[in-house]
Amino acid sequence: MAAVLLALGIPLAVSLAAARQQEVVVDRIDDTARFAALAQYVTDPPGGSRVNTANGRRETLQRELDQYNLVYGIKAGVFYRENKQPPMANAPLDWGVPTEGEGLEAFREALLGRRPHNPEQVWPWQDGRLVVASPVIRDGDVIAVVVTDSPTDQMRSKTLRGWFVIAAGEAAAMLVALAAALSLTGWVLKPVRVLDVTTHAIASGRLKSRVAVASGPPELRRLARSFNEMADNVEDVLEQQRAFVADASHQLRNPLAALLLRIELLALELPEGNQEIAAVRTEGKRLAQVLDDLLDLALAEHVEADLRLTDIGELAAERVASWSPLADDKGVTLVGDCPATTAWADPVALSSALDAVIDNALKFTPAGEEVRVEVASNGAFSTVVVSDRGPGLGDEELERVGDRFWRSTAHQNIKGSGLGLSISRALLAAGGGSISYGRHEPHGLQVTVTVPRARPVA
Repeated sequence: MAAVLLALGIPLAVSLAAARQQEVVVDRIDDTARFAALAQYVTDPPGGSRVNTANGRRETLQRELDQYNLVYGIKAGVFYRENKQPPMANAPLDWGVPTEGEGLEAFREALLGRRPHNPEQVWPWQDGRLVVASPVIRDGDVIAVVVTDSPTDQMRSKTLRGWFVIAAGEAAAMLVALAAALSLTGWVLKPVRVLDVTTHAIASGRLKSRVAVASGPPELRRLARSFNEMADNVEDVLEQQRAFVADASHQLRNPLAALLLRIELLALELPEGNQEIAAVRTEGKRLAQVLDDLLDLALAEHVEADLRLTDIGELAAERVASWSPLADDKGVTLVGDCPATTAWADPVALSSALDAVIDNALKFTPAGEEVRVEVASNGAFSTVVVSDRGPGLGDEELERVGDRFWRSTAHQNIKGSGLGLSISRALLAAGGGSISYGRHEPHGLQVTVTVPRARPVA
């Protein structure tokens, strides 16, 4: 639109300036023609009874030029062909034929009997003058030339006013075009923004989020409907997966419990300390723990968070106190720095998540080392940072920690199902929280639990 307006406005501005100058030039041509008609009869040769008549006409011509100069401020004069003798008449009296430039060129063309030429365009930023010359012809011969030298201040002012009107019109048109463009792009992009927000919400774990198909181009409305159908299908698949895991875990627990009971009965018939029975009993208990963790994970991904304004520092201090006896038994120092700070969280879910994180830290921290729990508030979030002095994880392992059933190859011999941190992540995500992992220099793992200080939007 800007390019179109410029393509139209610039020629229009040039045309307006040319038209304003042409009006002035036409007026000057008319004036010079009138003065030339008066000057024709001042050229009678001296002598005889016509001398006084000629002098009277010369005086009339001079009065006309004086009045013309006084009223309009335009210099005017009638100059003989040779331009060596005094002018026939001129106003002001000290003004003569221009000796250079466009004025001299106009004088020479008039001497040739040509019509007044069109002067070079004078633009508003130039301090130029318009010179127009017309021949005085008697019996077919050019005997003198009428020259006018006009100021251009008024003409340039009119041109500027005209340009201002053009600029104002183009600015108004540009504003209208801009408003239309903003309205159009807003109408087009509104469903895209809604789709972006909904996609982020689903990626954050709010699987119930959907796009409201209300406005926008037909293609984007179809995209929104397709997105909602895809989200419904994904939610159904995940729900079926959760239901399957929960049902399978629940159904396997009873047969496994019966199997473990039979193993205990069988152990009574065998010599005490039988290695095979001990190995079977250990694997059975590990399988039972995996089933319990799977059931907890399925429930954590399905349960709705009971959000409350919670003192995170007090809750973290309770968990530190609860785990301190186990830390003492292992010879690990468990330290808590838990100042009072509030945030929105499900107390039960947050307690379970902190239990899993602290338990994980105590598992991998050798005796004589320290596990530190620190609570802090950072703008819109409160954090609980659990740092240990264990062996830590490599870069590739940090990217995978928290995945279901994943355990570091260097720690396969340590008791666990590989589901504890996955359960913690699911519990926190239900309440708008998150969990992240990083290095704790010089060695060890640092786990950061983050919960919002403002109530999350449903």
